[in-house]
Amino acid sequence: MILIDADAVPHDLASHGSLIDPQALADETGWVLKAEGLCRGDVCRPLLGRPVLGVDGWIELEAWADALGLLVVRAADVDVAAVVPTAAEQALAAQGRAPALDLTDVDGRPVSFDDLSGRKRVLVTWASWCGCRHELGAWQEIQDELADLGLGIFSVALDDNPEAARPWIEAASPSYPVAVDTGFVTAERYGIANVPSVVWIDEDDRIVKPPSIAPGDDQFRDWTGIESSAHHDALRRWVRDGVLPASADTPPAPRTDEELRALGERRIARWCFDHGQREAASAHLARARVLAPWDWTIRRGGIALEGGDPFLGEEFLEFWQEWDAAGRPGYSPT
Repeated sequence: MILIDADAVPHDLASHGSLIDPQALADETGWVLKAEGLCRGDVCRPLLGRPVLGVDGWIELEAWADALGLLVVRAADVDVAAVVPTAAEQALAAQGRAPALDLTDVDGRPVSFDDLSGRKRVLVTWASWCGCRHELGAWQEIQDELADLGLGIFSVALDDNPEAARPWIEAASPSYPVAVDTGFVTAERYGIANVPSVVWIDEDDRIVKPPSIAPGDDQFRDWTGIESSAHHDALRRWVRDGVLPASADTPPAPRTDEELRALGERRIARWCFDHGQREAASAHLARARVLAPWDWTIRRGGIALEGGDPFLGEEFLEFWQEWDAAGRPGYSPT
């Protein structure tokens, strides 16, 4: 079985149906079954009477995942499974603090969001399938203006292939870190369903402004209906005077288990596309769309994944009209 973990990393594990070799699972994920529960490092999750062992002492995947607060999304047709946190587990883990992001840049070199810890930070997400791919230079101007006051910008491209993001990164040549998140873990951990979304994090690693739509400039103002200056002026006030906008007090609706399952389905679809299983990939991407109909990283990003036109293609225009008629859910500006 291929198990795609919560960091979107695939592991090839010996298995029989839903039973997995416990040693292989421990070696790959770090979670070891002990008398006190499932343990990784200094952290142990008690089983509270839940049996996780099946035939021959192998671990039952669903029981193992349940003990860790994970949902399992399965693809029996290709023997692939993905795990994602439950909504309750994600809310418990966050507690207002900025989740860790250990990603890679366009050339595969490690890039960590925690490297900017201890200062005011802005997480800027974008994608090659969005007009915001043109805005890296605008964020460079903001970085240049506010860096001496302690601001650090960290940019993440939500793209399935780093090469899709490369031309825009190289054209802008930003001085701030730019990661390419092919597993979309940033979207999962920060509740991002559309781009360009930004998140503000303070010096104590607390999320002080949850995700909102904030274009880097006004190139697409007629389409977005948002003036970039509103966000930039609010950002300047926060960096200089510590003043947060009123919108910072309005957290986004938490993801449901169904929406999180959609992210698991998308990861399976990505794995299937990468391994030539196009029919299975399209089926899992279709399931993801049903589970999370307003998630642009799935709907519009999925068009790009399947090789369609995410800008002016018929499928995108139909989705945009449907989303616009529904009141643009999830599209909250600063």
